[in-house]
Amino acid sequence: MQIITLSLKAQNKIPIVADTVNPDNFAGKTEDEIKAVQVWYGNMQCPLSELFNVKVEGKDSAENTKIVINGDASRVKRIAQGMSTGEIEINGNVDMHCGSNMKGGKITINGDADSWLGCEMKGGEIVLNGNGGYYVGGGYRGEACGMKGGKITVNGNVRDFLGEHMCGGEIHVLGNAGLLPAILNNGGTIIIEGSTEMPASEMKKGTVIIKGKVKDLLPSYVEEGTEEVDGVLYQRFAGDVNVSGKGMLLMKQCESH
Repeated sequence: MQIITLSLKAQNKIPIVADTVNPDNFAGKTEDEIKAVQVWYGNMQCPLSELFNVKVEGKDSAENTKIVINGDASRVKRIAQGMSTGEIEINGNVDMHCGSNMKGGKITINGDADSWLGCEMKGGEIVLNGNGGYYVGGGYRGEACGMKGGKITVNGNVRDFLGEHMCGGEIHVLGNAGLLPAILNNGGTIIIEGSTEMPASEMKKGTVIIKGKVKDLLPSYVEEGTEEVDGVLYQRFAGDVNVSGKGMLLMKQCESH
């Protein structure tokens, strides 16, 4: 097992773009080699060691490499971008695009995450033990698909556009979600334990399960009776009929529809 510990030397106001920080890139490298890895600091590149204290224990394959990031990384973007294996643990908040285009491995965030968490994720697992921003598991502008595979678990709340353009995989939110979760979805499963508003607009395929209150269900959903999932009975709706959608929306409580 190889364990790399990165600790921010000081809180940064200028954003750091750390797409090079992932097990695929760090595996098998010495401490000096990892210290020399370049990251963007504003509009210039600098070695990782200028911004982080670096400690390396052991040497192993990417699959058996773990990166631990300590400190408030709320201005550190694109950690684990494209990651395919290994593990990352972030003990603090993290900035946008964490785990974007992730293919495998596991990310655990013991704090809050800004927008685009797991954007266009293809595999692996993300566990967020705080709150998430906008577009968790979503897709970038102009792309046909957001998340395609893997799993994202959020143990807090998320903001608007959860799983936008989602085509596969699973998102499980234990808190509330903002406006328009599952908008433009074409596959995958979203489970929201709390409440949300106007879910599944223009959804073509996929499953959305909402255990809390739903405000303003779109009129383009057709009620189809009930469905039991894990011993719980839900109202079942099909749609979005505006786009000839075949998605399934399961709800326990709807304030208006």
